[in-house]
Amino acid sequence: MPVRKIPKNYRNLTGVLSSSKSIGSAQFESTLERDFLSHLEFSPEVQNFEVQPIVIEWRDAHGARRTYTPDVLVFFSPEVQRPPWLCEVKYRADLKKDWEVLHPKFRSAIRFAKEKGWRFRLVTEVEIRTAYLNNIRFLMPFRSRVIPETIKITLLEQLAAAKKTTPASLLRAMSHNEQKQAEWLPIIWHLIAHHRIGVNLEQFLTMNSEIWEIS
Repeated sequence: MPVRKIPKNYRNLTGVLSSSKSIGSAQFESTLERDFLSHLEFSPEVQNFEVQPIVIEWRDAHGARRTYTPDVLVFFSPEVQRPPWLCEVKYRADLKKDWEVLHPKFRSAIRFAKEKGWRFRLVTEVEIRTAYLNNIRFLMPFRSRVIPETIKITLLEQLAAAKKTTPASLLRAMSHNEQKQAEWLPIIWHLIAHHRIGVNLEQFLTMNSEIWEIS
């Protein structure tokens, strides 16, 4: 559970992300944090995450006691073999503007993470606001579609026969009828959203993106 409650913020958008991976409530206090949590929720490499996970105590240059609460603790799936990340999400402009205040906090977080066998990561809009994020926003609604497994298998078998193709070509292989193609298309997006069809999501997803079956 978050160690502190995120207050309402009239400068940034605050809220709670609907999440199946969050330990406790997936609260965010900026759109950048929301977008980062969306990355974590979508990624097949992430097992779970916790918002506002811990309070780190440290002493400033004058010996005064200070505290710092990082934004997110990320745990990865065992097969990834990656240590947990203790993350701070910040706009680059804010990092530059407030660096003298933030730097001691980050040093304390680096030491704390190292002691735990974790890694401390600064995450900015450069890493978050990408083509990948746009693809996540498009694909996430298709995750909740209820589609019979037999229908998914039919499409995946056609994809396996083609080895590598595109959504447009796969639809033509499934049917020459435009109405039927329109019915098959959400199933393609659903299977991509559930990581059963492979595609390079670092590039904008289109009908001509190369896709393949994930074995």
